[in-house]
Amino acid sequence: MRAGDMFEIHYHLLFGVDDGPRDVSESLALAEASIAEGVTHIVCTPHSNYEFRFNPDINMERLALINEQLKGTLTLGMGCDLHLSYENIVDALHNHGKYTINGTRYLLVELPDFFVFKSISEGLRQLSASGLIPIITHPERNPLLVGEPSRLDEWIGIGCLTQITAGALLGRFGRRAEAFSFDQIRSNRVHLVASDAHSMDWRPPAMKDAAEVIKARCGEEVAQRLCIHNPRAVFFGESLPPQPNAKKSLNAIKAERSVLKSTFRRWW
Repeated sequence: MRAGDMFEIHYHLLFGVDDGPRDVSESLALAEASIAEGVTHIVCTPHSNYEFRFNPDINMERLALINEQLKGTLTLGMGCDLHLSYENIVDALHNHGKYTINGTRYLLVELPDFFVFKSISEGLRQLSASGLIPIITHPERNPLLVGEPSRLDEWIGIGCLTQITAGALLGRFGRRAEAFSFDQIRSNRVHLVASDAHSMDWRPPAMKDAAEVIKARCGEEVAQRLCIHNPRAVFFGESLPPQPNAKKSLNAIKAERSVLKSTFRRWW
């Protein structure tokens, strides 16, 4: 992969608005690290959840201050890391451009750690039916989805996309998250990779290393699709290029084999 190609669509770059950078110097340190990795475009995605209030006016002020310091070395966009709560769903349905990436149809959605699948599916259906394209962030870090990954098929079927965290591919969230991530990538259920960077100490950017490990384990075409072509389309609000069809994941195959073995034992 060539340096200078990558797009980040999930990134906590704005200072003083959530659990990301505390001041402008920390924001700039993150930005410089991403530039060194070959990232050219970043979507700033502050949280909107029960802990952090999403304020578009303040967000744009912070974005302007960072842009002034960067002097054109990076192209910044605006989005939101939207916690999938009832209040946020209602507001997003009535204010499409408030939370979406650069005012397009693409919307990052963060699932609760624990939830009822039926209620989450209904919320995603409402967002999709309204014309939005929900991007489910870091499914590899959600214990319910890791335990029942087939739910992704249902949500992808109604128009959702999925985004894996770059650090998960490097083992930073444990072996289970890493294995789940590559299993879903190989079964074509992942559309995007992003750092979800918060700080240089806690969660630094990792797109270059993630792209390299995807290339090594899954091939150049997959790395370019997840780290360049698809994120670029999302940044500019374009349709994604043709995607490969999803296939059975390794976990699904193992589950089927387990059922067959159990059935065989009962017969004999």
